Amino acid sequence: MITPIIDPASKIPVYTQIYKYIRKEIESGHLACLDRLPSTRLLASHLQVSRNTIDMAYGQLLDEGYIVSSPKRGFFVSDISANLMPIPLDPQPRTENHETETAYDFDFSPYGVDLENFPFGTWRKTMRDILYDDRNTRLFEAGHCQGDEDLRQAIASYLHQSRGAVCSPDQIIVGAGTDYLILLLSQILGPDTVFAMENPSYMQSYRILTHLNFNAVPIPLDRFGMDIQKLNASPANVAYVTPSHHFPMGIVMPIKRRQELLTWAGREEDRYIIEDDYDSEFRYKGKPIPSLQGIDSGQKVIYLSTFSKAIAPSIRMGYLVLPPKLLEIYRENYSFYSNTVPRTEQKQITEFMRRGYFERHLNRMRMIYKGKRDYILKALEPYMNRIRIYGENSGLHLLIRFLDGRSEAELVQRAKAFNIHIFGLSQYTITPDLPENMTSTIILGYGSLTQKALKEGMDRLIQCLFE
Repeated sequence: MITPIIDPASKIPVYTQIYKYIRKEIESGHLACLDRLPSTRLLASHLQVSRNTIDMAYGQLLDEGYIVSSPKRGFFVSDISANLMPIPLDPQPRTENHETETAYDFDFSPYGVDLENFPFGTWRKTMRDILYDDRNTRLFEAGHCQGDEDLRQAIASYLHQSRGAVCSPDQIIVGAGTDYLILLLSQILGPDTVFAMENPSYMQSYRILTHLNFNAVPIPLDRFGMDIQKLNASPANVAYVTPSHHFPMGIVMPIKRRQELLTWAGREEDRYIIEDDYDSEFRYKGKPIPSLQGIDSGQKVIYLSTFSKAIAPSIRMGYLVLPPKLLEIYRENYSFYSNTVPRTEQKQITEFMRRGYFERHLNRMRMIYKGKRDYILKALEPYMNRIRIYGENSGLHLLIRFLDGRSEAELVQRAKAFNIHIFGLSQYTITPDLPENMTSTIILGYGSLTQKALKEGMDRLIQCLFE
């Protein structure tokens, strides 16, 4: 029997309270696939409510695919494992800096995405169409080591249209997230590779490479991105860069610096550039900038990206675009690895892209995120004589540097005292000392906050840090 706690004094209708309780029980796994629900008559009697109330609650669950009805047998829990994404409300940071878990009132994490506006209905419908189509039974067989060809074709088309990339589906390798793809790529490049890493940097990549005993050299940034002079003076033969939107500084690398990078790579046969295009989908000012791979005539750029921000963190699906020489090495030595992404999920992403849902979702989210960014900038306008703002024209976070002498640690602890989670820039640096122009800087993410939470959170943040 099901026993929700019903609040008769609540403004939420009783049937909605029952529906939400059962939905939560299904999503949490307390009610498993094929578990039988009590009949509407029995549940109405048990809860002392009208049978019509139970009918309405069950009807909502039926419409959303949480349960199914079998004539003369009753109601049963659906298999939602493929239809719903188990998306964490507070995804772990890319840095994997596991702090003591704290329930903050407002979490300005730069890693979350807006799930309130995710098209769950479309997502479920796409998966149902796939599972109910008898032609898709082969999806349960072992697939191609690089990922299904239909998905690689859809990715190649998307990259060409939106990022100006030039590649064929044969050059693409699909894998279970960036971490796995970096592991694979490090083997393709070989044990003698020396990586140049931006500093500040995407620390997860740095940690993976150093854990694998690779030499990873920190290269400082100037206002255009990775410092070319410092790169030239380093022993590195592979440069790991985020040219479209540097994480976390938000720098968009100009064409001159991109050409300098390509020139550096072209001087030696074993030099390459890893272009991590993470977060490139969301740009709010200026013309779209093509990928570094798209202007590379020397086949020196390895393109790396993921669906984590464009769709959701729990997707755990990314892809590599390998230059022909590295593709040959992969096929000769590493193609025995099985693909790490279930084929049903590959098919779902393929259909999500082919039917135009992906493009519509990106366009919609771009406007929503821009609105959130604009709200933050408007709220901070009265305090511009005390701060500097950076990296606000793309991505899902911006940086605020305080000019009043307070340290980063003071700012973070002050916010924590107000039950607000903000991030300090220093946790993304490889070397312990920050340059003078990067001190007293916090990172403010806005992707996962609802409009209501953003407004309330900014009010409290301003009270905390400015008043």
